[in-house]
Amino acid sequence: MVACPALFISAPASGQGKTTLTAGLARLHRRAGRRVRVFKTGPDFLDPMILAQASGAPVLSLDLWMVGEDGCRKLLAQAAQEADLILIEGVMGLYDGTPSSADLAVAFGVPVAAAISAKSMAQTFGALAFGLARFRPEVPFHGVLANRVGSARHAQMLQEALPADLRWLGHVASDALLELPGRHLGLHQASEIADLDARIEHAADALLDTALAELPPPVEFATVPEAPPLPRLLDGKQIAIARDAAFSFIYPANVALLEALGARIAYFSPLGNEAPAHADAIWLPGGYPELHAAALARSAQSAAALRAHVEAGKPLVAECGGMLWLLDALTDTAGTRTPMLGLLPGEAVMQKRFAALGMQQISGTHGTLTGHTFHYSRVSTPLAPALVARHANTGAPGEPLYRHGPVVATYMHAYWPSNPAFTAALFHGTAL
Repeated sequence: MVACPALFISAPASGQGKTTLTAGLARLHRRAGRRVRVFKTGPDFLDPMILAQASGAPVLSLDLWMVGEDGCRKLLAQAAQEADLILIEGVMGLYDGTPSSADLAVAFGVPVAAAISAKSMAQTFGALAFGLARFRPEVPFHGVLANRVGSARHAQMLQEALPADLRWLGHVASDALLELPGRHLGLHQASEIADLDARIEHAADALLDTALAELPPPVEFATVPEAPPLPRLLDGKQIAIARDAAFSFIYPANVALLEALGARIAYFSPLGNEAPAHADAIWLPGGYPELHAAALARSAQSAAALRAHVEAGKPLVAECGGMLWLLDALTDTAGTRTPMLGLLPGEAVMQKRFAALGMQQISGTHGTLTGHTFHYSRVSTPLAPALVARHANTGAPGEPLYRHGPVVATYMHAYWPSNPAFTAALFHGTAL
């Protein structure tokens, strides 16, 4: 066992300010000279970017289904051995989802601090806090913090509404600087928020006088026997990864797996009209191609390099937004149609509401690969799926996976450490 102070930041729902508060807390403890490791519950690319800037370290995913309980245990034990504090930001509300944030907190004994937005609320705050704390008695409940509080008197009313045995962690006042901008897939990317560092510092200052500024109690995490090294299934293979404002939905664990399998990683920016140099394989991750369609259409050098790569029969793996760039065209919600690369037959049309959301897994020759899907577009293509993912909880058909020459494309964002052999097959262009 290895012990490390740890705290789980949750809430009754999305939109309560969890990310801002977790980022502020990470920065506050980092300013005190502590080594802080932050994790994000569930599949997410945007919140971890902000939390990484706040903590100064990569933010990995914890999810009992996608990552697996053993995988989560290993990540937490590793963090506990090198950090002075572990913070875990929950997903949605504390009890939402199967598995939920509460399930994760119970599995590893991490105390839960609930952040409740108290805007337009008084004594009902106490009822919400009571429900969160008592709904499942086995959840280790640390206390409750009131966010978006209007005044000192408002804070007093909220505190007085709490049952005597529920810990009041303090309050944070309503403040426009503590609200992070968002769009259709969630928060803006960290690189797009010009004053993000100032906002994080402001959030840290706002937490100075709360009980969250104190180190939480230590949690004992079970150490995991060191696993044998992974076979170097991608030894010597040069993999180029698109990475810029249009393509940024990248799990750090996915890149770490490619490197552990022996791959050499290089990055290129399609928005910068860069060409991947000497790539044996290319990965186009998800992101926001719909916001940059015109710029992508002008990236002639990048386009020529990708076409030459495919014509040479080299593997190209595309997820979600990366797949949209490969299509013949992309039409936005205003009806503007922009030609794309034309390396995958079909077109995509952006929707005003999300088209798919949820955890999925895909099975093939090498077993099962877990992941998730979340997108606002719909694709029409004459291609027949090579494989079809399944929803995690229902087993219903999910996202198709298309194979077109050396191109493999799907809406599903895969968590590659769940199946290294499947991942290696993607980048070798072999049977899936």
